[in-house]
Amino acid sequence: MVRITVVGIVVIAVFGVASLWIAASSGLFRGMPAAQLARDPLLIIPAQFAAYMVLVFFMYAVVRRERGYRFLPAVHWNWPDGTWIGFLALGAIVAIAGQLLSALLPIPKSLPIDQFFHSPADAWMMAIFGVAVAPFVEEMFFRGFLYPVLARRLGVGGGIVLTAIPFALLHSAQLGNAWGPLVVLFVVGVVLTGVRAFTKSVASSTLVHIGYNLTLFSLLFVASGHFQHLEKVGG
Repeated sequence: MVRITVVGIVVIAVFGVASLWIAASSGLFRGMPAAQLARDPLLIIPAQFAAYMVLVFFMYAVVRRERGYRFLPAVHWNWPDGTWIGFLALGAIVAIAGQLLSALLPIPKSLPIDQFFHSPADAWMMAIFGVAVAPFVEEMFFRGFLYPVLARRLGVGGGIVLTAIPFALLHSAQLGNAWGPLVVLFVVGVVLTGVRAFTKSVASSTLVHIGYNLTLFSLLFVASGHFQHLEKVGG
């Protein structure tokens, strides 16, 4: 299962590099340096979406062909009964708490991910991907595949901590490898995995993840005047 984690991260990285190479070689982005292409959501988000779809197919193939299980039961999807709004609310609370924690840590004034917010179209694309795609794939991968194996070998506590580490590191490039933001994401990962462990449901941790991302993008939406003045928030 650890090997699956490595393969998944490699898949995402390879798609990103391949997308930059294709774009730089085509006439669509002529004269634009690769460093600038790497900050263009109109290119990067479709590439990451493709990478995530390949990862989902890979997970599905492992479950169906190697183990013979149905996919959603195998990753412990288990939709919560009647309490799903509460998990979204928990995600909002975690997002606000993360912002408060960030105020106590050395957060760089400018991060690589800020370069993804040049225009309203960029911001909308990032928001849609961050709310409608990323939580589902990342939760199935980290909390559905990786956590159960680590928990069986190291116990619940060890599984929660060691699942949160690669989850944070997956986003390290977007955060300039700055330890302050990575600590915040590590804490978020601990909460998400803790929800998964307590409820035995990846659907529950996915709802928390959606609530977390939705709150952050909603705060940005309000602070930037409906994504019209992203320069006000450093985008």
